[in-house]
Amino acid sequence: MAIAAPIFVFHLVYVIDLILLVFALAVQGISLVHAFTQRSDAFPAIGTLPKGGWIAILAVCMLLTLLGFGALSIFGLIGIAAGLIYLLDVRIGLRDLHDGKGFW
Repeated sequence: MAIAAPIFVFHLVYVIDLILLVFALAVQGISLVHAFTQRSDAFPAIGTLPKGGWIAILAVCMLLTLLGFGALSIFGLIGIAAGLIYLLDVRIGLRDLHDGKGFW
């Protein structure tokens, strides 16, 4: 019984890391795709970074997360934070700028 505990812990840590990696890549990917599809003149209108700045931040963080640094590295955590800030703040501002009509 005492021998099985470390094996179970390593498997559990692997599964949690995999779930966090999928979550990080999903948030960063959705944010990056949304940033690509928006008009570049809308970003300064809502008072945020320009379109190129958001694309650079999100793309670099996603690339570093994919290259093996993982979701719990400093780059992965910055990427999750940047993606969530984009989705929860910038995307809503862009949607409100375009009369709130859109599929998301």
